[in-house]
Amino acid sequence: MTTHVLILCTHNSARSVLAEGMLNHLAARLGRDVRAHSAGSAPGGRINPFALEALRNAGVAADGFRSKSWDEFTTSDAPPLSIVITVCDSAAAETCPVFFGGNGQPVKVHWGYPDPSNAEGGEEGRRRAFELTRQALGYRMLQLLALPLSTMERPQLQQALEAIAGS
Repeated sequence: MTTHVLILCTHNSARSVLAEGMLNHLAARLGRDVRAHSAGSAPGGRINPFALEALRNAGVAADGFRSKSWDEFTTSDAPPLSIVITVCDSAAAETCPVFFGGNGQPVKVHWGYPDPSNAEGGEEGRRRAFELTRQALGYRMLQLLALPLSTMERPQLQQALEAIAGS
């Protein structure tokens, strides 16, 4: 059974897109039955071009991304979520809607990252910040994919995801 992971950020234009792209790319390369999705509490309507550039430069497919609301994942036809990860502090502080998982509420964890869109140093500074954020997210996604997701009980999964947040 596919493990569905929803990655949230406020605008769903940068960090959450990088995380979705990296998790789907790495899961496919490792043959893991994991599917990432991303959304935002107040979607900006567009994907930051630096996020797409960072993914492409790393050999990750960057087509088909769109900025969307987390409300899309609260409907009865939404994928059954196992994990919800917030990657920005403002989204983590918001009251999330109710997401339904295959076995009740999904496990929720916060893996915070500064917004690379606000990096100093002009375009080159932002490019560098997006690449560093992509690398950091990729590292955590590899740790997530190393977990025996299909056999973990909810408390064990929560603990493992929080341990990854501390790394």
